[in-house]
Amino acid sequence: MDEDSAGTVKKFAFINRKAPYGTIYALESLEVVLISAAFDQDVSLMFIDDGVYQLKKGQGTKAVGMKNFSPTYRALEGYDIEKLYVEKESLEARGLTEEDLLVDVEVMSRADMAVLMEEQDVILSF
Repeated sequence: MDEDSAGTVKKFAFINRKAPYGTIYALESLEVVLISAAFDQDVSLMFIDDGVYQLKKGQGTKAVGMKNFSPTYRALEGYDIEKLYVEKESLEARGLTEEDLLVDVEVMSRADMAVLMEEQDVILSF
């Protein structure tokens, strides 16, 4: 890092594309998001494709033998993580609406999501 960028806040976008259970991607993303917030970075979470299921209400996880970590998304606000974006087309393709989600999000079109991604300094996809 050069002297000018030392200590500056970077815009981090975390793109969540995978279903919440059956792989470790969603849980690992959540852990990295919390770490980034601890370092006072500008954090955005984007939910695309099957990633929209990470925010779905009423998930049962006993059948897959994993702890249900979805309620953790409700705690993000306490870490000053309030920028949650869901791709409209992904929601619609899965028969979901904003009312099906655990937390308040901003639903945006694929085109608007692409513009938002262009504004980020760092993008991590899970």
